[in-house]
Amino acid sequence: MNETLREPRKPLYTQADIADVPWLDARPGDYPFPRGIHATMYTQRPWTIRQYAGYGDAAASNLAYRRALEGGAKGLSVAFDLPTHRGYDSDHPHAAAEVGMAGVAIDSVEDMKRLFDGVPLDQVSVSMTMSGAVLPVLAAFIVAAQEGGYDAALLRGTIQNDILKEFMARNAYIFAPEPSMRIAADVVHHLLATMPRFNAMSVSGYHLHEAGADSVLELALTLANARTYVERLVNEGADIERVCEQLSFFFAVGPDFFGEIAKLRAARILWARITRALGARTPRAMHLRMHCQTAGSSLHAQGAHNNVVRTTVEAMAAVFGGTQSLHTNAWDEALSLPGEAAATLARDTQRILQHEMGLCEVIDPWGGSYLVESLTAHTVQAVEAMLADIDAQGGVLAAIETGSVQARLNCSALRTLAQIDAGERVIVGVNRYRADHAVQHTPTTTDASRLRAKQTERLRQLKASRDASHVQVTLDALTQCASTGKGNLLAATIDAMRARATIGECTAALEHVWPRFHVAPGIEANVYAQAREQDTAWQSACDAVSRWCAVHGRKPRMALVKLGQDGHDRGARAVSAALGDAGFDVRLGPLFATPCEAAEWACMHDADIVGVSTLAGAHMMLVPALIEALRERASDAPVVVGGIVPHAHREALFACGVRKLFGPDTPLDGMIHELLGVLAAASAVSENRLAS
Repeated sequence: MNETLREPRKPLYTQADIADVPWLDARPGDYPFPRGIHATMYTQRPWTIRQYAGYGDAAASNLAYRRALEGGAKGLSVAFDLPTHRGYDSDHPHAAAEVGMAGVAIDSVEDMKRLFDGVPLDQVSVSMTMSGAVLPVLAAFIVAAQEGGYDAALLRGTIQNDILKEFMARNAYIFAPEPSMRIAADVVHHLLATMPRFNAMSVSGYHLHEAGADSVLELALTLANARTYVERLVNEGADIERVCEQLSFFFAVGPDFFGEIAKLRAARILWARITRALGARTPRAMHLRMHCQTAGSSLHAQGAHNNVVRTTVEAMAAVFGGTQSLHTNAWDEALSLPGEAAATLARDTQRILQHEMGLCEVIDPWGGSYLVESLTAHTVQAVEAMLADIDAQGGVLAAIETGSVQARLNCSALRTLAQIDAGERVIVGVNRYRADHAVQHTPTTTDASRLRAKQTERLRQLKASRDASHVQVTLDALTQCASTGKGNLLAATIDAMRARATIGECTAALEHVWPRFHVAPGIEANVYAQAREQDTAWQSACDAVSRWCAVHGRKPRMALVKLGQDGHDRGARAVSAALGDAGFDVRLGPLFATPCEAAEWACMHDADIVGVSTLAGAHMMLVPALIEALRERASDAPVVVGGIVPHAHREALFACGVRKLFGPDTPLDGMIHELLGVLAAASAVSENRLAS
């Protein structure tokens, strides 16, 4: 793909900047919908406040949902834990440290019933962020609703069901791209036939943005993914009108205020053109319906209270861009899982915008703005050029298979990181205007061991009470459906979940045909270094590495690993690339490793130092297990940890053997000096041991 750069902003925009913009006379609700998909927009109905949440146990999440509904919420958005995303039951060994961490644990229909107990599913829209294990999770929801007395045809909500972005950014996939595409298509076909009010797919740009994409790349990849899904479904006989009517989008809204407004306006224009070219005829089929979330990547641990302001301004950009629903992040998410008070403030931020600031009184107040219309037109033009580039590569699937998409995202993330580390991109409280005092914060924690024990007991009781032979028949039928290509995978999974199969058992039934997919993460060399080649702090760090190499006659060897089921690898890939540029010999380990697997891998590469990248809160169990596994293999390589580690956890990690902790705002040049210090200390200990 060609390089994309943000259009340079002029100090003044005039009418001349929008002389060639073709949609200026379009009214809200008119093709190509730059001013919104509805004629009245928020003047008659404000955007839906839809906070994304999941709390360990289904009962705890249910309580939070009911409180939200009592507070006036009209939609619920479910966050699932990582084992559920990856198709593991809570009693699986790979789930040991992460049950209920960063989301709710769902193993069966019974869990789904507890999750929505007392929730009027005929009145509330339910959004579920699930792509990898979409079949058993959605099936559990449908069965739970039906057994609760609800007609599935009347249910409203959204299932993400966007697997392509998982291969690009988030990595919460289970199977290879082609069988994953069949799963996604079967979900849509079944919902088109049986649940006409339920969005069968939400195509996500959010995770692409969080992986490093700028607005043009985010839009281009999201729309290319959506177009790929629609083309496949239509080729399989689906009606394009129905497909597009049950398709929605999910975008991140970051700190580029005017650019993000333009991005959302451009998204509607581009999708209207794409769907019309594919054969859509009605306005509803051409509408791009979107949910937005403020950008998690714009939250910072240093001066964390400043995140309240960042989130508020990003929320305003989403509203001015015309979103249909919105989630605002909690200020403390850069420190730990969000706390109740911070989540309440995030929700109330939207209420203030709706009721106190007058944002709902005027339809598209930026329509006709010299700046915003010019940025919108530039974004449309740049995205269309990138879509043509993707087509020239053979399409999205081909670009995923070659790794070009992933490389592009990582390069973009590296340039952003370099700008922040060098101070070229100002982050208040991080690289400028830093306060001397730390934010006082009590982290929200989940006792994964306790929750796993409870879930394991529930699974035992479930399996003891069900008809095991009937369950096996349904699981065999699911395997047969996958193997032969005959029948609908979601329909077969619904049968299995109704018989009380589990999430993990349904996934295992598919694994008989489609083994779990693994891909080696790549590292993009010299991108970070080139962005900081004139920076004295960076050069000092590189010189320090050169001196180490001169003394030891080789490069320092570092093994960088991610443990557990967290596939968010932006940080790990960025650190690996930058350290490699500085002169380290860095080996980036495979995703989804157990502590024992990671230790074995680090020892195989004779690492001088082992780094752990952590984001999802499971470090208190996984990191000590890794250190113990290294000791069992007679490795004395020091272990360092980078990512989101609450201050309250630091002493415990140091006590178990961690040598250094690096927060998410640590500049790479400073990290390099710290790592060399760790290596020097480890070398001194080794020499003393030999001398004694």
